[in-house]
Amino acid sequence: MDEGSELSLTIAHIVQRLKGSHLHSQIERRAKECLHQPDIKLDSLKEDVRGFLKTSGWERQLQNAVYRELQVQLPPSHPAAPPEHLKEPLAYMRAAQAGWEKRVLKSLNSMSTELGVPLARMRPAAEQKELANKWNEMGTDEPDLASVRPVYAPKDFLEVLVSLRNPNHDGSEDVSVRSHWGLIQVPLNVRDIPQLRRAYSELNLTSGQLGIDDHAHIHPDLFENEYVQIGKKVVMEQDSAAAQQYSRQGCSTGLRADLWALILNSNNQPQDVMHYEQLTAGVIQHDLLVDNLIYKDVKLTASNDDYYFVFEDFLYQVLLCFSRDTAVLEHFKYNSATPPRSFIQGKGGEEECAVVYPPNGVIPFHGFSMYVAPLCFLYNEPSKLYSVFREMYIRYFFRLHSISSSPSGIVSLCLQFERLLQTHLPQLFYHLRQIGAQPLRIAFKWMVRAFSGYLSTDQLLLLWDRVLGYDSLEVVAVLAAAVFAFRAENLMEVTSLGSAEAVLADLSTLKVMPLIQIFLFATAI
Repeated sequence: MDEGSELSLTIAHIVQRLKGSHLHSQIERRAKECLHQPDIKLDSLKEDVRGFLKTSGWERQLQNAVYRELQVQLPPSHPAAPPEHLKEPLAYMRAAQAGWEKRVLKSLNSMSTELGVPLARMRPAAEQKELANKWNEMGTDEPDLASVRPVYAPKDFLEVLVSLRNPNHDGSEDVSVRSHWGLIQVPLNVRDIPQLRRAYSELNLTSGQLGIDDHAHIHPDLFENEYVQIGKKVVMEQDSAAAQQYSRQGCSTGLRADLWALILNSNNQPQDVMHYEQLTAGVIQHDLLVDNLIYKDVKLTASNDDYYFVFEDFLYQVLLCFSRDTAVLEHFKYNSATPPRSFIQGKGGEEECAVVYPPNGVIPFHGFSMYVAPLCFLYNEPSKLYSVFREMYIRYFFRLHSISSSPSGIVSLCLQFERLLQTHLPQLFYHLRQIGAQPLRIAFKWMVRAFSGYLSTDQLLLLWDRVLGYDSLEVVAVLAAAVFAFRAENLMEVTSLGSAEAVLADLSTLKVMPLIQIFLFATAI
């Protein structure tokens, strides 16, 4: 497909997507209203209306909406390509994802049978009233969760990724023996350090960085003051693309919430607040089995975390609403996963009676609540927190628990992590492999959560600044390799998996940006 027709397809797709949106109807209404203004002339109608929309800020809102669509839409492909190829081009990846989904759904259904709890039920009026009254303090009185277990944990998912093989690829053809050292044995194209240096040029040693150049011993006039002023200007201009570029060198604490919302085009309009309230009403009316998984997960993770336990109620609210949000289903167009389906009671096996369950198509796993927890530091209004989390999920987090060949997908991140270590720390990699401590078995839990719950919150937010700034999760794999490089001396002394895990057990004192910078730009190639 040539560049011109590719561009035409993209434009047509975006126009189609925005036509039914609330923004479209608002702009249309404003354009009609402005026709009554005296400075709008009939002979220059088009230019005058366009000028009015520009000066009144609607053009910028439209630009941000288009930019958002460009970030989440499918890459251009051949018009005749079947839909499943758009979700995931590699057949063996699709098959592995489908097999994994069956396992997860089977686990959920067997839990429903074992506990004698239906997948969904209408709450009695008294229970609805009780839940509505304690909506803001749900952490004080959750159901008995002793018999509820997570549907799966990251280590179960890792085993599936380790068993992935491309049936068309003969591994013996590989020139390098190193490719057999790691656990991930699929031939995907991942970037090496020279390519990463070009892609992440703003992180180089000569550029100012928040997370390095804003420390107490560095005078703020050297970098921080001017950089924060630029940030304020970006927020004032309300330009998503500028905010994303700015975020590459980090966001200051006072501006981060506004900048992230701007990058994600999550502006918490009255209709967003209303949508959140409707989801809340849905939670109060119906009880789902996955609610217990959410309660259990928050109890096992965030409630035991020194940084996040105070946000327990927020986490329940956001995650319970998220499980009911059918707008999340939209992302399955470009997600290799397919939303799980279950049957209406008494109608098992009848295809027309199959419904998506849970309504958002996402079954939570052990650690899922940690995708939301760090955002609680930025947003104290539940509807705003919710809309930012949902956008983060449908852009980035879904890739961390679905099998795909995407460069930001968990398979590519695992492979990239292993390749970086094998190439730049071969002795360490070989040593750990020999003692039965494959590096990926330690690092996988960090990557699948994008380091949430492992780094201190200020450092985690600096990492996520770069994820948003570069619109990629690659930097997560780079940091995982950098952590091993930083602790390499100690790791060379260990003699078992347990002792290797002990060396890497506490990451809360690490500084993210110096580690990434040194690994990418001060490593000898």
